[in-house]
Amino acid sequence: MKRRKTLSARATAAKTLRAVAEEGRSLSAAMAPALEQVEENDRSFLQALCYGACRHYLTLEHWLGQLLRQPIKAKERDIHFLLLSGLHQLAFMDKPAHVSINETVNVTKELNKLWATKLVNGVLRSFQRSKDELLAHSETDPSLRYATPQWLLDKLAAAYPQQLDELLTATNAQAPLTLRVNLQKTRREDYLEQLREAEVEAHACEWVETGVQCEQAVDVSRLPGFFDAGLCSVQDEAAQLSAALMDPQPNERVLDACCAPGGKTAALLERCSDIFLTAVDVDPERQLRTRDTLQRLQLNAEVRTADVGELQQWWDGTPFDRILLDAPCSATGVIRRHPDIKLLRRSEDIPQLAELQLKLLRTLWTTLKPGGLLVYATCSILKEENEHIIERFIADATDAEVLPIEGKYGIQSSFGVQLLPVTGGHDGFFYARLRKQPTLKVSAVDA
Repeated sequence: MKRRKTLSARATAAKTLRAVAEEGRSLSAAMAPALEQVEENDRSFLQALCYGACRHYLTLEHWLGQLLRQPIKAKERDIHFLLLSGLHQLAFMDKPAHVSINETVNVTKELNKLWATKLVNGVLRSFQRSKDELLAHSETDPSLRYATPQWLLDKLAAAYPQQLDELLTATNAQAPLTLRVNLQKTRREDYLEQLREAEVEAHACEWVETGVQCEQAVDVSRLPGFFDAGLCSVQDEAAQLSAALMDPQPNERVLDACCAPGGKTAALLERCSDIFLTAVDVDPERQLRTRDTLQRLQLNAEVRTADVGELQQWWDGTPFDRILLDAPCSATGVIRRHPDIKLLRRSEDIPQLAELQLKLLRTLWTTLKPGGLLVYATCSILKEENEHIIERFIADATDAEVLPIEGKYGIQSSFGVQLLPVTGGHDGFFYARLRKQPTLKVSAVDA
């Protein structure tokens, strides 16, 4: 068998960053083939380098602009991204500077670009000399301090002036590993004990009875009963709230709209297995993950691949008792898990997403029974996608009632609850609970 050619982690990182920044690929999509190109013992470093460089990308670009006498030619852009990865190592990674510089310089040979050897060496050593000055200057500019595009910074500053620094710090922090315990198969207290026996430190989450947060990231292979018994799944605490807010009851017809990759689908079934659940998503590859998740947990649902906004593609005409609409959004509440959002998302995307969200909400409302419940959710922290959508919807939907959300979490409003990302805690999420008022029967006398 022919042995596949491997690249160094640093060379692969440069190519991966270019795929994201210039080709517009998501980091998760670009990482999948990248991890296959490097030796197994280099994969964790590659992942840390790529995610970290995306997290600090705007700041790294600013620094590189200060250090270069002139931009690197378009045909040599691999070197541009190699330099960005080198700057990230020197500024943000716990590696000896001389190792980071030497290994990054060596990549020029690997890429067959020996002309760049002196350039890479000179730029990185120049950064070492001026590092303190560059870091200090970045602290004076919020867009550089938090590596956040100005349009997003302006929106967050207007919406959350009191929480802005804390919010942006959380957005750039490492996200914790949080688990959802399958209470149909074990108790949370018992699973915490199993984790302790497996030498995985963890504690119970505050807002959901199913949540367990690990103190350190661990491979799922170390989680007791993950593969063989379906005792737990990986899901953030904020996302776990969806099942509790839906609170499905036996024999109800339930719709999980925009369901992939199936985490919330599984959570609904774990909360109440005696429901008739339809799980719809337009992405066939992500629906494969939904099916895999349900198979691992031995759960059953009708999984459909279709555009949930086009009812003729999937709906049989029988109304639902409860609907979970986890609407497509900017994902600004989960930037710490997907830092490439800061590179790929544009301000003009937000009104387009808002129109899609409102359209889906209005369409799916027609499939809900009178007296039924719809939970609207996003992993966004932008008001245009959240409370403004609910406000616009109920202005026209005379049969819609916004229900209060009990709980002391998040920022409460008359349209729902907004959770902001918390350092060492949950992601950013928005929830609204909408009840469809029963149809009033008009008697002949009243008429």
